[in-house]
Amino acid sequence: MSSIAFPGSNQNKSRATALLMPALIVNIIGFVWPLGLLAVISLRDTATSGAFGLTFSLSTWRTVLLDPHYYWLLLSTLKIAAITMVATLIVSFPVAMFVYRSSPRIKGPLIVVCIMPLLISAVIRTYGWIVILGDQGLVPSAIRALGGTPYPMLFNTFGLVTGMVEILMPYMILALLSGFGRLDNSLEEAAASLGANKFTVLWRITVPLAAPGILLGCFLVFVLTISAFITPKILGGGRVPLLATEIYDQAVLTLNWPVAAVLSYITLFIFGIVVIFYVKLIRMVD
Repeated sequence: MSSIAFPGSNQNKSRATALLMPALIVNIIGFVWPLGLLAVISLRDTATSGAFGLTFSLSTWRTVLLDPHYYWLLLSTLKIAAITMVATLIVSFPVAMFVYRSSPRIKGPLIVVCIMPLLISAVIRTYGWIVILGDQGLVPSAIRALGGTPYPMLFNTFGLVTGMVEILMPYMILALLSGFGRLDNSLEEAAASLGANKFTVLWRITVPLAAPGILLGCFLVFVLTISAFITPKILGGGRVPLLATEIYDQAVLTLNWPVAAVLSYITLFIFGIVVIFYVKLIRMVD
């Protein structure tokens, strides 16, 4: 039996290829090509002056992977990212729930208010926290006025996490709102009518239904925290080392580009693991 030919099928494939070509070219130029350059740089030897040598070797990879300092740096980065993720979820969940439960008349303006911080530069918002948490800032001054002794709130983990939570809250709120679309008020009302308290309804009904949005928000905050540079550099003050700040120091201050390239690939490897873990969790909750 002869095969049936579908008119225009080749033409449709050609059109699809033509439509994909711009995105493919942009990804090659903006992602694949820089990654290739980083791979080459990570294999180059360097002199103390920062100049590249003529030989290629795995010495930089070996040095980084065997140095306990970089293991400690990696663990510190993951710890800060995890703390920021949990804190952002705890702070954003009630806000997102309030916006979702609001009447349609004010829900739109509330969403706009939640995402308005994204219209302001992260640098400005970060310096705002210096004004609030600095030694002579609003919060320490208020504590002194009440007769207390303020704990240092800047250039430590507390100040960094506080700033990161405020900066990343809009992303978490938007992700949670997308997940709340699966909520069914009738299920919550049925659970309440059967004697479940508010916490039980929240934990057994609301959270499982909103799990995709929660996972999406946690994924975004975790990844953005690992890759953040401006806020950790300013609020951390060099006392809270992270992979992003270390990459900057190696590339700009010490001019050790091979080490910076290796650390960049380690960060990319972490992103890959997080994406795989996120995809598996999404499949489990769907």
